[in-house]
Amino acid sequence: MIAFPNCKINLGLNILARMENGFHELETVFYPVNIHDALEILPAKILETELTVTGLPTGDPGNNICLKAYHLIRKDYPQLPELSIHLHKAIPLGAGLGGGSADGAAMLQLINKEFTLNISKDQLFGYAFMLGSDCPFFILNKPCLAAGRGEKLTPLPVSLSGYKLVIINPGIHLGTAEAYKNITPAIPRKRISEIISQPIATWKVELKNDFEKQIFEKYPSIKKIKEQLYEEGAIYASMSGSGSTVYGIFKNDINPGVLSGTDYFYKIIEAT
Repeated sequence: MIAFPNCKINLGLNILARMENGFHELETVFYPVNIHDALEILPAKILETELTVTGLPTGDPGNNICLKAYHLIRKDYPQLPELSIHLHKAIPLGAGLGGGSADGAAMLQLINKEFTLNISKDQLFGYAFMLGSDCPFFILNKPCLAAGRGEKLTPLPVSLSGYKLVIINPGIHLGTAEAYKNITPAIPRKRISEIISQPIATWKVELKNDFEKQIFEKYPSIKKIKEQLYEEGAIYASMSGSGSTVYGIFKNDINPGVLSGTDYFYKIIEAT
């Protein structure tokens, strides 16, 4: 059985408060994007579950979220057989696109379907949250306002259908701890749920990502990508999540810009 996990972008991101458990309370809009990994599960050929990975680099396969998802479910469903798992990565790792979380959510759903475990959606959300804060989004996989650590999801009627998205990743891997360093939480004057309901043309002025200021100071090349997207005609451009991916929303057909001539990860896709 095979699945094609998609990634997401963040439309705005506010860090509201630091919680007692050390995590941060945030608000953002998760929006699904049609860039996909491929994940396949088959009966194991050996006496233990194994994972092979092709495509873009992923780090240590033994620490992969797909294996974590398998072992998480198997604790409650010990009848699960050993599996041969193959993951082909097309979504950059550590890029603010949620590619790893998407893979973990897809693994949970594949196992549930393939072995007729009849795990409810609420249970899947619970498993997904154990894997990562934004993992539950990929169970729902539709535009959502996300609160808490990213797991409190409210579907929104926002649509970018008819627009083009330019997705650029410069290959700079940003860890979560680095992204949150020196962040000062604050309640914004205007909440994302209100801004996102306005015309996209207003987003450039009002829709912010709180991670950008310090990330741009440390990595000016990421800031330059955002500036170039605006120079090429983007209606709105932003870093996604904690970076380092930057995206631009375009109203009309566009020609690949100067950034497409670099060795950056560069995609032009139709928004859905």
